[in-house]
Amino acid sequence: MSGALYPGTFDPFTNGHEELVRRTARMYGRVVVAVAASPSKAPLFALEQRLALIREVLADVPDCEVTGYEGLTVQVAREHGTGIIVRGLRAAGDFEFEFQLASMNRHLDADVETVFLTPSEQHMFISSSLVREIAAMNGDVSEFVHPAVNQALMARFS
Repeated sequence: MSGALYPGTFDPFTNGHEELVRRTARMYGRVVVAVAASPSKAPLFALEQRLALIREVLADVPDCEVTGYEGLTVQVAREHGTGIIVRGLRAAGDFEFEFQLASMNRHLDADVETVFLTPSEQHMFISSSLVREIAAMNGDVSEFVHPAVNQALMARFS
């Protein structure tokens, strides 16, 4: 197994997500960004649009694959031959849920490890849900997302 899997709903993909992908690519060489369909979360953007936006944002990252998925994250890690799942932690409140998730994933597949990364201070407070909420109220989210994502948000809420 080689490389790392960075899973998430990414609705929308933020600068914090982008930072973690770039750091993961530097650490593990190969990175697979796995975009969860998550229909139960009623995402703002359809899976295909999220995939297209993320591919545009990460076009310059070598050995980076962006793929959609449904089902178990550990299964996606196995399918892509990655032995590492990367998860981002923004605040202490994220840790309890992420720790539970990592423990369950380890139980499901002991060969797949979870690694936690924290974003830089400038991205620590950014979350997809906050970005969606601000954009829905016609607020400026351009400093929190890539220009392509910003355009998509403005089009969605215009």
